[in-house]
Amino acid sequence: MNSFKQTSPASVRRPLAGLILALLLLLAVATAFAQSQPVVGQVTHLSGVLSVRHADGARVVLSVKSAILQGDTLITERETYARVKFVDNGEIVLRPGSQVAVSKYLYDEKEPKNDAVAIGLVKGGLRAVTGLVGKRNHDAVNFDTPTATIGIRGTHFGALYCQDDCAGVPTPSGQPPANGLHVDVVTGAIQVTNPSGSQLYSAGQFGFVPSISQPPVIVPPAQGVTVTMPPAISSNGNTGTQKIGAAKLDACVTQ
Repeated sequence: MNSFKQTSPASVRRPLAGLILALLLLLAVATAFAQSQPVVGQVTHLSGVLSVRHADGARVVLSVKSAILQGDTLITERETYARVKFVDNGEIVLRPGSQVAVSKYLYDEKEPKNDAVAIGLVKGGLRAVTGLVGKRNHDAVNFDTPTATIGIRGTHFGALYCQDDCAGVPTPSGQPPANGLHVDVVTGAIQVTNPSGSQLYSAGQFGFVPSISQPPVIVPPAQGVTVTMPPAISSNGNTGTQKIGAAKLDACVTQ
């Protein structure tokens, strides 16, 4: 007769305890990694679902007042708009279906030479108002996109990268924007550069970069694409007057 050997509670507890310990160690490592990344901004306005992928790969859902860390990639879902304010008072507003990587955000109040801001528009669209870093050290701020790099000159600008995913964006012609990078400038100026060329855009001008192998070009205002945002996201409350994406250029707001 085969005998049944009963497993002792102690033999079960030992591997279980080891597993719990390993999980706790992984959690501690992940927490320590997150804490090692500096807080560089905060979510100030949000409509919809905004998530973040931290530099260690962890992904969590954010809310208003959530901290943004250096190395974070911000991800907006469908119908989501989000606004982030950075430590130097720079701000960005994200459109639905966007991914924006805060690769680097260094602001040294006493040593401007240490400033460095690198933000990547992976997909979708944003509006940006540069903060103190951009005002005192233009060359320290860059926005990278799949087709070109945007340098700033104390600026409020919009950028939209389309790859068959911009059907809901309003245009003067009523047709979806062409695939590529679209930019518009409200104040200041931007320098858009890729391996094929470079173009300066001043306030009121529009630009387009079809691909990384084609140079940036100026687009007539009647054909320009403006990256617009809902008033609830682009405007401050009763104590502020700044608007990001409010139409200085007469354009419809995409809700």
